[in-house]
Amino acid sequence: MGLTAHVLAIDAGNSKTDVAVIGADGTVLGAARGGGFQPPVVGVDAAVDGLAEAVLPALTLAGVEGVEHVSACLANADLPVEEAQLAQALAARVWGRTVEVRNDTFAILRAGADEPLGVAVVCGAGINCVGMRPDGATARFPAIGRMSGDWGGGAGLAEEAMWFAARAEDGRGEPTALVRTLPGHFGLDSMYALIEALHLGHVPYARRHEMTPVLFATAADGDRIARGLVDRLGDEVVAMASVSLTRLGLLAEEVPVVLGGSVLAARHPALDDRIAGLLAVRAPKALIRVVSAPPVLGAGLLGLDRTGAAPAAHDRLRAQYT
Repeated sequence: MGLTAHVLAIDAGNSKTDVAVIGADGTVLGAARGGGFQPPVVGVDAAVDGLAEAVLPALTLAGVEGVEHVSACLANADLPVEEAQLAQALAARVWGRTVEVRNDTFAILRAGADEPLGVAVVCGAGINCVGMRPDGATARFPAIGRMSGDWGGGAGLAEEAMWFAARAEDGRGEPTALVRTLPGHFGLDSMYALIEALHLGHVPYARRHEMTPVLFATAADGDRIARGLVDRLGDEVVAMASVSLTRLGLLAEEVPVVLGGSVLAARHPALDDRIAGLLAVRAPKALIRVVSAPPVLGAGLLGLDRTGAAPAAHDRLRAQYT
């Protein structure tokens, strides 16, 4: 390996990948963006090939051939065995002397925390939670879906809203304004029409996520069923956060609870109030933070943590993203 930089930070989500090459002083020397990272769909080798499409241009921009350490926070690295498999695949590319792979939720946590300490709950298409302490201890959930006890996320909320609205229309369930607001969003006049359009592909599957903001708007207008779903999501966020804090022995400590992902970052007042109220009871010293910095910052900070970089390097890196 020739000339090297310090850290290669990779934040790879389902829809996009961000890469940064970072010097020992925290300066970003090169950066690039690539496509989504989905090893369950395309296989590990093909997924890592996709990472290379962003990594290699970033290394070229930085004028280096490799780095001391690769800090990769990857979607679909939900279990430790998957992290180990992906770490082996990245090490084979010889982009860095050492490699560490974590689930991408750790990037959200580190981006929103002043040190590797705290808990993060991410609610985008799905929901996940991780926690960490500076001594290396972590807390996490499998976050594979209902089979691992998870509930929530934009996709889950859309599915629940559809369930209640369908039953309200055909008489099996309680009345709810969702029976009008969900199909109305797509220019349709009934839940039957929306179900048919989704089933036949006339409304693309990818548009289901549009139902989540409709659910929140319907809840804000006073619909009891919609508000119940919003409250349940708040309950799930607090349950995950408080369990993680307990596992790490931090429940009574003043530590950040970082909230990220499109659903939580949207700052819906009812959801925010529910989370704040419940956390005040379950973890009264928790400091709620909604992260706005890009997750690649968190991957970079984790890399600087791992390599023992000076605090000034952390500060310099954060300043370039915030």
